[in-house]
Amino acid sequence: MGPYHRNLRLCLLVVNSERHSLIDQEVSLGTSDTVFLWLTKPTPGLSGHILANPINRDDFMSLTCFKNASLTRERIRNERSDGSWEKFSAMLKQTPPGNNGVLGVYFDQMEIQPFAEGVYRFDKDGNKVDSFAAEVEVRAVLEGQFIARKVHAENLGFQLGPKTRVIATGGASNNKQILQVLADVFNSPVYVKDVPNSAALGCAMRAKHSVDGGKFSDIASNAHPSVLVASPGQFADVYAQLSARYREFEKMVETQSM
Repeated sequence: MGPYHRNLRLCLLVVNSERHSLIDQEVSLGTSDTVFLWLTKPTPGLSGHILANPINRDDFMSLTCFKNASLTRERIRNERSDGSWEKFSAMLKQTPPGNNGVLGVYFDQMEIQPFAEGVYRFDKDGNKVDSFAAEVEVRAVLEGQFIARKVHAENLGFQLGPKTRVIATGGASNNKQILQVLADVFNSPVYVKDVPNSAALGCAMRAKHSVDGGKFSDIASNAHPSVLVASPGQFADVYAQLSARYREFEKMVETQSM
């Protein structure tokens, strides 16, 4: 991802964070998934980017990109729900949050973090299995992806919880059932920006702030407010356990690649 795209992501988070709050994070669900965080005390690692914060010089922003995203979700949709998002969403309702303890990791292409490729399926006891039932796989691809996003956000120092907000963008942000899984995994309410081209709007607002000076919050206060689309259920413990298992998975594949 080049500087131009990083700047667009930055502007997108800026316009979405109209409350000028440290509790906002942006998750872009597209060809690649991107997690953008506002941080006060980042913990830099070998993955992702830590950027200067243009709004508050004492703070930082982070960007972490994941290669296997919408194309992988679409593959599972095509193979398991006859190419229909409507059927995909209906199948999600057939399994509980946490998927009864199973975990799926889908790296159709070489992933960025961790540096791994392949499909990995584990039953509730952590044993590798060859396949899942269709409705289980539909949930597994979403939970596996969102758990990875959550884990890497936490690795960078972001504290997730009911008081944080997820601002969802990208093509998959139009599917409320997918956003409900995102809310449950992150244990945070999910909002969308009810305005087209929000990244371009963020760029325009940053330009105005650069010219006019003053507080950016005064400019952002006139932006369209974000709309709540999904609230988390009581599944924090369930996803904490799955997140711990995912961390062990990443350690395993990183060891194997050495």
